[in-house]
Amino acid sequence: MRGAEVIRLARVAPGTLLGSGKVAELKDRFHDDHIDLVIVDGTVSPVQQRNLEKEWGVKLLDRTSLILEIFADRARTREGVLQVELAALSYQRTRLVRAWTHLERQRGGFGFVGGPGETQIESDRRAIDDQVIRLKRQLEQVVKTRELHRAARAKVPFPIVALVGYTNAGKSTLFNRITGAEVLAKDMLFATLDPTMRGVTLPTGAKIILSDTVGFISDLPTQLVAAFRATLEEVLSADLILHVRDISHPETGEQAADVADILTSLGVGEDTPQIEVWNKLDLVDASQREALSAQAALRPRVLPVSALTGEGVEKLLTLISATLDADRTEAALTIAFDQGRKRAWLHEQNIVQHETEAEEGWHLTVRWTARQQNRFRRL
Repeated sequence: MRGAEVIRLARVAPGTLLGSGKVAELKDRFHDDHIDLVIVDGTVSPVQQRNLEKEWGVKLLDRTSLILEIFADRARTREGVLQVELAALSYQRTRLVRAWTHLERQRGGFGFVGGPGETQIESDRRAIDDQVIRLKRQLEQVVKTRELHRAARAKVPFPIVALVGYTNAGKSTLFNRITGAEVLAKDMLFATLDPTMRGVTLPTGAKIILSDTVGFISDLPTQLVAAFRATLEEVLSADLILHVRDISHPETGEQAADVADILTSLGVGEDTPQIEVWNKLDLVDASQREALSAQAALRPRVLPVSALTGEGVEKLLTLISATLDADRTEAALTIAFDQGRKRAWLHEQNIVQHETEAEEGWHLTVRWTARQQNRFRRL
Protein backbone atom coordinates (compact mmCIF):
# COMPACT_ATOMS: atom_id res chain seq x y z
CA MET A 1 0.00 0.00 0.00
CA ARG A 2 1.50 3.30 -1.12
CA GLY A 3 -0.74 5.73 0.76
CA ALA A 4 -4.16 6.61 2.17
CA GLU A 5 -6.30 9.70 2.35
CA VAL A 6 -9.56 10.67 4.06
CA ILE A 7 -11.72 12.77 1.74
CA ARG A 8 -14.68 14.70 3.16
CA LEU A 9 -17.51 15.11 0.66
CA ALA A 10 -20.05 17.92 0.78
CA ARG A 11 -22.09 15.84 -1.63
CA VAL A 12 -21.64 12.61 -3.57
CA ALA A 13 -21.25 12.96 -7.34
CA PRO A 14 -23.62 10.36 -8.89
CA GLY A 15 -21.26 9.54 -11.76
CA THR A 16 -17.82 9.71 -10.16
CA LEU A 17 -18.38 9.76 -6.36
CA LEU A 18 -15.82 12.60 -6.05
CA GLY A 19 -15.85 16.07 -7.56
CA SER A 20 -14.14 16.63 -10.92
CA GLY A 21 -11.25 18.57 -9.33
CA LYS A 22 -10.47 15.77 -6.86
CA VAL A 23 -10.75 13.15 -9.60
CA ALA A 24 -8.20 15.06 -11.70
CA GLU A 25 -5.87 15.61 -8.73
CA LEU A 26 -5.88 11.90 -7.81
CA LYS A 27 -5.39 10.91 -11.44
CA ASP A 28 -2.11 12.82 -11.54
CA ARG A 29 -0.97 11.34 -8.23
CA PHE A 30 -1.81 7.76 -9.26
CA HIS A 31 0.04 8.27 -12.55
CA ASP A 32 3.14 9.73 -10.86
CA ASP A 33 3.26 6.97 -8.21
CA HIS A 34 2.47 4.16 -10.70
CA ILE A 35 -0.61 3.07 -8.72
CA ASP A 36 -2.64 0.29 -10.33
CA LEU A 37 -5.09 -0.54 -7.50
CA VAL A 38 -7.32 1.88 -5.58
CA ILE A 39 -9.49 0.83 -2.62
CA VAL A 40 -12.43 2.91 -1.40
CA ASP A 41 -13.52 2.23 2.20
CA GLY A 42 -17.21 2.57 1.43
CA THR A 43 -19.82 1.78 -1.21
CA VAL A 44 -19.13 2.59 -4.85
CA SER A 45 -21.89 2.15 -7.43
CA PRO A 46 -21.17 0.21 -10.65
CA VAL A 47 -21.43 3.42 -12.70
CA GLN A 48 -19.02 5.25 -10.38
CA GLN A 49 -16.60 2.32 -10.45
CA ARG A 50 -16.62 2.13 -14.26
CA ASN A 51 -16.15 5.88 -14.68
CA LEU A 52 -13.33 6.14 -12.12
CA GLU A 53 -11.48 3.11 -13.49
CA LYS A 54 -11.72 4.59 -16.99
CA GLU A 55 -10.56 8.03 -15.82
CA TRP A 56 -7.73 6.84 -13.56
CA GLY A 57 -6.62 3.79 -15.53
CA VAL A 58 -6.62 1.60 -12.38
CA LYS A 59 -8.55 -1.26 -10.85
CA LEU A 60 -10.95 -0.01 -8.16
CA LEU A 61 -12.41 -2.01 -5.28
CA ASP A 62 -15.00 -0.82 -2.78
CA ARG A 63 -15.29 -2.14 0.78
CA THR A 64 -17.55 -5.08 -0.07
CA SER A 65 -15.56 -6.27 -3.08
CA LEU A 66 -12.31 -6.02 -1.09
CA ILE A 67 -13.70 -8.17 1.73
CA LEU A 68 -14.94 -10.68 -0.84
CA GLU A 69 -11.46 -10.80 -2.39
CA ILE A 70 -9.89 -11.46 1.03
CA PHE A 71 -12.48 -14.08 1.93
CA ALA A 72 -11.94 -15.87 -1.39
CA ASP A 73 -8.20 -16.01 -0.68
CA ARG A 74 -8.63 -17.27 2.90
CA ALA A 75 -11.36 -19.93 2.48
CA ARG A 76 -9.98 -23.44 2.88
CA THR A 77 -12.81 -25.90 3.56
CA ARG A 78 -15.47 -26.90 1.06
CA GLU A 79 -18.12 -24.96 2.98
CA GLY A 80 -15.96 -21.85 3.20
CA VAL A 81 -15.35 -21.84 -0.56
CA LEU A 82 -19.06 -22.32 -1.32
CA GLN A 83 -20.06 -19.56 1.11
CA VAL A 84 -17.64 -17.14 -0.55
CA GLU A 85 -18.95 -17.99 -4.03
CA LEU A 86 -22.53 -17.50 -2.86
CA ALA A 87 -21.73 -14.15 -1.28
CA ALA A 88 -19.91 -13.00 -4.42
CA LEU A 89 -22.83 -13.96 -6.66
CA SER A 90 -25.32 -12.19 -4.38
CA TYR A 91 -23.16 -9.07 -4.56
CA GLN A 92 -22.77 -9.35 -8.32
CA ARG A 93 -26.51 -9.74 -8.87
CA THR A 94 -27.36 -6.55 -6.96
CA ARG A 95 -25.01 -4.64 -9.24
CA LEU A 96 -26.43 -5.93 -12.53
CA VAL A 97 -29.32 -3.46 -12.53
CA ARG A 98 -27.04 -0.48 -12.88
CA ALA A 99 -23.92 -2.12 -14.27
CA TRP A 100 -25.22 -2.73 -17.76
CA THR A 101 -25.54 0.25 -20.08
CA HIS A 102 -26.69 -1.76 -23.11
CA LEU A 103 -30.17 -2.69 -21.86
CA GLU A 104 -31.53 -2.07 -25.35
CA ARG A 105 -29.43 -4.97 -26.63
CA GLN A 106 -31.57 -8.07 -27.08
CA ARG A 107 -31.03 -11.57 -28.22
CA GLY A 108 -33.52 -14.02 -29.59
CA GLY A 109 -34.13 -17.43 -28.16
CA PHE A 110 -36.52 -20.31 -27.73
CA GLY A 111 -39.48 -20.00 -25.38
CA PHE A 112 -37.99 -22.25 -22.76
CA VAL A 113 -34.82 -20.16 -22.37
CA GLY A 114 -36.33 -16.72 -22.02
CA GLY A 115 -37.99 -16.18 -25.34
CA PRO A 116 -37.37 -13.68 -28.12
CA GLY A 117 -36.52 -10.23 -26.90
CA GLU A 118 -34.71 -11.32 -23.74
CA THR A 119 -32.42 -8.49 -22.73
CA GLN A 120 -28.79 -9.13 -21.87
CA ILE A 121 -29.36 -8.16 -18.23
CA GLU A 122 -32.19 -10.69 -17.91
CA SER A 123 -29.93 -13.36 -19.36
CA ASP A 124 -27.12 -12.52 -16.95
CA ARG A 125 -29.45 -12.40 -13.98
CA ARG A 126 -30.89 -15.80 -14.91
CA ALA A 127 -27.38 -17.26 -15.25
CA ILE A 128 -26.48 -15.99 -11.78
CA ASP A 129 -29.74 -17.33 -10.31
CA ASP A 130 -28.96 -20.76 -11.78
CA GLN A 131 -25.51 -20.69 -10.18
CA VAL A 132 -26.99 -19.60 -6.83
CA ILE A 133 -29.43 -22.52 -6.88
CA ARG A 134 -26.59 -24.93 -7.67
CA LEU A 135 -24.42 -23.55 -4.85
CA LYS A 136 -27.27 -23.67 -2.34
CA ARG A 137 -27.88 -27.33 -3.15
CA GLN A 138 -24.22 -28.11 -2.58
CA LEU A 139 -24.24 -26.12 0.65
CA GLU A 140 -27.28 -28.04 1.90
CA GLN A 141 -25.28 -31.26 1.68
CA VAL A 142 -22.32 -29.70 3.50
CA VAL A 143 -24.62 -28.27 6.19
CA LYS A 144 -26.26 -31.66 6.70
CA THR A 145 -22.85 -33.20 7.28
CA ARG A 146 -21.94 -30.46 9.76
CA GLU A 147 -25.25 -30.93 11.58
CA LEU A 148 -24.46 -34.61 11.97
CA HIS A 149 -21.09 -33.68 13.46
CA ARG A 150 -22.78 -31.18 15.79
CA ALA A 151 -25.33 -33.80 16.87
CA ALA A 152 -22.48 -36.18 17.63
CA ARG A 153 -20.71 -33.48 19.67
CA ALA A 154 -23.93 -32.74 21.56
CA LYS A 155 -23.78 -36.27 22.93
CA VAL A 156 -20.29 -35.62 24.24
CA PRO A 157 -20.78 -34.04 27.66
CA PHE A 158 -18.13 -31.34 27.21
CA PRO A 159 -18.92 -27.61 27.26
CA ILE A 160 -18.18 -25.66 24.07
CA VAL A 161 -16.06 -22.52 24.52
CA ALA A 162 -16.05 -20.23 21.47
CA LEU A 163 -13.39 -17.65 20.64
CA VAL A 164 -14.86 -14.51 19.06
CA GLY A 165 -13.46 -11.08 18.35
CA TYR A 166 -12.57 -8.48 15.78
CA THR A 167 -10.50 -9.68 12.86
CA ASN A 168 -6.76 -9.87 13.62
CA ALA A 169 -7.33 -9.74 17.39
CA GLY A 170 -5.15 -12.85 17.90
CA LYS A 171 -7.85 -15.53 18.29
CA SER A 172 -6.00 -18.19 16.30
CA THR A 173 -2.74 -17.50 18.13
CA LEU A 174 -4.57 -17.95 21.45
CA PHE A 175 -6.28 -21.07 20.09
CA ASN A 176 -2.89 -22.54 19.13
CA ARG A 177 -1.39 -21.58 22.51
CA ILE A 178 -4.17 -23.34 24.45
CA THR A 179 -4.61 -26.42 22.26
CA GLY A 180 -1.12 -26.93 20.84
CA ALA A 181 -2.66 -26.95 17.36
CA GLU A 182 -1.13 -25.34 14.29
CA VAL A 183 -4.03 -23.32 12.94
CA LEU A 184 -3.01 -20.57 10.51
CA ALA A 185 -2.26 -17.49 12.64
CA LYS A 186 -0.90 -14.47 10.79
CA ASP A 187 -0.95 -10.71 11.13
CA MET A 188 -3.61 -10.25 8.46
CA LEU A 189 -7.36 -9.78 8.16
CA PHE A 190 -9.63 -12.84 8.17
CA ALA A 191 -6.82 -15.39 8.49
CA THR A 192 -9.50 -17.73 9.88
CA LEU A 193 -12.69 -18.26 7.88
CA ASP A 194 -13.55 -21.85 8.66
CA PRO A 195 -14.40 -22.89 12.24
CA THR A 196 -11.81 -25.11 13.92
CA MET A 197 -12.48 -27.17 17.05
CA ARG A 198 -10.16 -28.99 19.47
CA GLY A 199 -10.55 -30.76 22.80
CA VAL A 200 -8.80 -29.16 25.79
CA THR A 201 -8.23 -30.44 29.32
CA LEU A 202 -8.40 -27.66 31.92
CA PRO A 203 -6.10 -27.54 35.00
CA THR A 204 -8.95 -29.00 37.09
CA GLY A 205 -9.10 -32.06 34.83
CA ALA A 206 -12.40 -30.96 33.26
CA LYS A 207 -12.61 -31.19 29.47
CA ILE A 208 -13.94 -28.58 27.05
CA ILE A 209 -14.21 -28.15 23.27
CA LEU A 210 -12.52 -24.92 22.11
CA SER A 211 -13.80 -23.36 18.87
CA ASP A 212 -11.97 -20.76 16.75
CA THR A 213 -14.20 -18.59 14.55
CA VAL A 214 -14.11 -16.02 11.75
CA GLY A 215 -13.10 -12.51 12.80
CA PHE A 216 -15.76 -9.81 12.97
CA ILE A 217 -15.55 -6.43 11.25
CA SER A 218 -17.59 -3.23 11.42
CA ASP A 219 -20.21 -2.61 8.74
CA LEU A 220 -19.99 -6.16 7.42
CA PRO A 221 -21.74 -6.22 4.02
CA THR A 222 -25.23 -7.71 4.19
CA GLN A 223 -24.39 -10.40 1.63
CA LEU A 224 -21.60 -11.65 3.89
CA VAL A 225 -23.69 -11.58 7.05
CA ALA A 226 -26.17 -13.95 5.39
CA ALA A 227 -23.57 -16.16 3.73
CA PHE A 228 -21.34 -16.63 6.78
CA ARG A 229 -24.05 -16.99 9.40
CA ALA A 230 -23.59 -20.75 9.25
CA THR A 231 -19.88 -20.33 9.97
CA LEU A 232 -20.81 -18.60 13.24
CA GLU A 233 -23.43 -21.13 14.33
CA GLU A 234 -20.92 -22.66 16.73
CA VAL A 235 -21.10 -19.42 18.73
CA LEU A 236 -24.86 -19.88 19.21
CA SER A 237 -24.34 -23.32 20.74
CA ALA A 238 -21.43 -22.25 22.97
CA ASP A 239 -21.60 -22.59 26.76
CA LEU A 240 -19.00 -19.85 27.19
CA ILE A 241 -17.73 -17.11 24.87
CA LEU A 242 -14.19 -15.74 25.01
CA HIS A 243 -14.25 -12.24 23.51
CA VAL A 244 -10.65 -11.69 22.40
CA ARG A 245 -9.65 -8.03 22.05
CA ASP A 246 -6.46 -6.55 20.60
CA ILE A 247 -5.88 -4.29 23.60
CA SER A 248 -2.95 -2.58 21.86
CA HIS A 249 -5.12 -1.33 18.99
CA PRO A 250 -5.98 2.39 19.14
CA GLU A 251 -9.63 1.62 18.33
CA THR A 252 -10.03 -1.40 20.62
CA GLY A 253 -13.11 0.13 22.28
CA GLU A 254 -14.90 0.67 18.98
CA GLN A 255 -13.97 -2.86 17.86
CA ALA A 256 -15.36 -4.33 21.08
CA ALA A 257 -18.65 -2.46 20.52
CA ASP A 258 -18.85 -3.83 16.96
CA VAL A 259 -18.35 -7.39 18.22
CA ALA A 260 -21.07 -6.92 20.87
CA ASP A 261 -23.49 -5.65 18.21
CA ILE A 262 -22.80 -8.61 15.91
CA LEU A 263 -23.24 -11.12 18.75
CA THR A 264 -26.61 -9.54 19.55
CA SER A 265 -27.66 -9.65 15.88
CA LEU A 266 -26.70 -13.34 15.74
CA GLY A 267 -29.04 -14.03 18.64
CA VAL A 268 -26.48 -14.67 21.37
CA GLY A 269 -28.43 -14.10 24.58
CA GLU A 270 -27.45 -12.79 27.98
CA ASP A 271 -27.70 -16.33 29.34
CA THR A 272 -24.36 -17.16 27.68
CA PRO A 273 -21.49 -16.12 29.98
CA GLN A 274 -18.57 -14.20 28.46
CA ILE A 275 -14.94 -13.61 29.40
CA GLU A 276 -13.17 -10.60 27.89
CA VAL A 277 -9.60 -11.48 26.96
CA TRP A 278 -7.36 -8.42 26.55
CA ASN A 279 -4.78 -9.86 24.17
CA LYS A 280 -1.42 -8.60 22.81
CA LEU A 281 0.01 -7.42 26.14
CA ASP A 282 3.42 -7.91 24.55
CA LEU A 283 2.73 -4.85 22.35
CA VAL A 284 1.88 -2.58 25.31
CA ASP A 285 4.50 -0.55 27.21
CA ALA A 286 5.07 -0.97 30.97
CA SER A 287 2.97 2.00 32.12
CA GLN A 288 0.01 0.97 29.96
CA ARG A 289 0.33 -2.60 31.18
CA GLU A 290 0.01 -1.52 34.81
CA ALA A 291 -3.05 0.60 33.99
CA LEU A 292 -4.69 -2.28 32.10
CA SER A 293 -4.01 -4.72 34.93
CA ALA A 294 -5.60 -2.29 37.41
CA GLN A 295 -8.67 -1.88 35.19
CA ALA A 296 -9.04 -5.61 34.66
CA ALA A 297 -8.75 -6.29 38.40
CA LEU A 298 -11.95 -4.32 38.95
CA ARG A 299 -13.93 -6.51 36.56
CA PRO A 300 -14.59 -10.18 37.42
CA ARG A 301 -14.46 -11.65 33.90
CA VAL A 302 -11.68 -9.64 32.26
CA LEU A 303 -8.13 -10.92 31.90
CA PRO A 304 -5.07 -9.40 30.16
CA VAL A 305 -2.95 -11.96 28.30
CA SER A 306 -0.36 -12.35 25.59
CA ALA A 307 -1.19 -15.30 23.37
CA LEU A 308 2.20 -14.85 21.70
CA THR A 309 4.32 -15.20 24.88
CA GLY A 310 1.83 -17.22 26.94
CA GLU A 311 1.59 -14.60 29.71
CA GLY A 312 -1.73 -14.90 31.55
CA VAL A 313 -2.93 -17.99 29.63
CA GLU A 314 -2.80 -20.29 32.68
CA LYS A 315 -4.90 -17.76 34.62
CA LEU A 316 -7.33 -17.71 31.69
CA LEU A 317 -7.74 -21.49 31.81
CA THR A 318 -8.43 -21.29 35.54
CA LEU A 319 -10.99 -18.52 34.95
CA ILE A 320 -12.68 -20.60 32.22
CA SER A 321 -13.00 -23.52 34.63
CA ALA A 322 -14.34 -21.32 37.44
CA THR A 323 -16.82 -19.56 35.14
CA LEU A 324 -18.22 -22.79 33.74
CA ASP A 325 -18.57 -24.22 37.24
CA ALA A 326 -20.05 -21.07 38.80
CA ASP A 327 -22.56 -20.78 36.01
CA ARG A 328 -24.25 -24.02 37.08
CA THR A 329 -27.19 -24.25 39.46
CA GLU A 330 -28.89 -27.26 41.00
CA ALA A 331 -32.53 -28.12 40.33
CA ALA A 332 -35.01 -30.92 41.13
CA LEU A 333 -37.14 -32.19 38.24
CA THR A 334 -39.96 -34.67 37.80
CA ILE A 335 -40.31 -36.12 34.30
CA ALA A 336 -43.29 -38.24 33.28
CA PHE A 337 -42.61 -41.67 31.80
CA ASP A 338 -44.01 -40.56 28.42
CA GLN A 339 -41.34 -37.82 28.22
CA GLY A 340 -38.37 -40.11 27.80
CA ARG A 341 -36.81 -37.77 25.23
CA LYS A 342 -36.32 -35.08 27.88
CA ARG A 343 -34.75 -37.56 30.29
CA ALA A 344 -32.43 -38.88 27.57
CA TRP A 345 -31.36 -35.33 26.70
CA LEU A 346 -30.44 -34.61 30.35
CA HIS A 347 -28.29 -37.75 30.48
CA GLU A 348 -26.63 -36.85 27.16
CA GLN A 349 -25.61 -33.52 28.70
CA ASN A 350 -24.07 -35.41 31.66
CA ILE A 351 -25.75 -33.09 34.18
CA VAL A 352 -27.81 -35.63 36.14
CA GLN A 353 -26.56 -35.88 39.74
CA HIS A 354 -29.19 -38.28 41.12
CA GLU A 355 -32.24 -40.15 39.78
CA THR A 356 -35.05 -42.25 41.27
CA GLU A 357 -38.30 -43.70 39.93
CA ALA A 358 -41.76 -43.07 41.37
CA GLU A 359 -45.37 -43.68 40.27
CA GLU A 360 -45.59 -40.30 38.52
CA GLY A 361 -42.26 -40.60 36.70
CA TRP A 362 -38.55 -39.98 37.21
CA HIS A 363 -37.26 -37.71 39.98
CA LEU A 364 -33.96 -36.16 38.96
CA THR A 365 -31.49 -33.78 40.52
CA VAL A 366 -29.54 -31.89 37.85
CA ARG A 367 -26.71 -29.38 37.88
CA TRP A 368 -26.94 -27.25 34.74
CA THR A 369 -26.18 -23.93 33.09
CA ALA A 370 -28.78 -21.29 32.28
CA ARG A 371 -28.38 -22.15 28.60
CA GLN A 372 -29.04 -25.85 29.25
CA GLN A 373 -32.07 -24.93 31.35
CA ASN A 374 -33.50 -22.83 28.52
CA ARG A 375 -32.80 -25.55 25.94
CA PHE A 376 -34.53 -28.11 28.17
CA ARG A 377 -37.62 -25.92 28.39
CA ARG A 378 -37.80 -25.74 24.59
CA LEU A 379 -37.71 -29.53 24.16
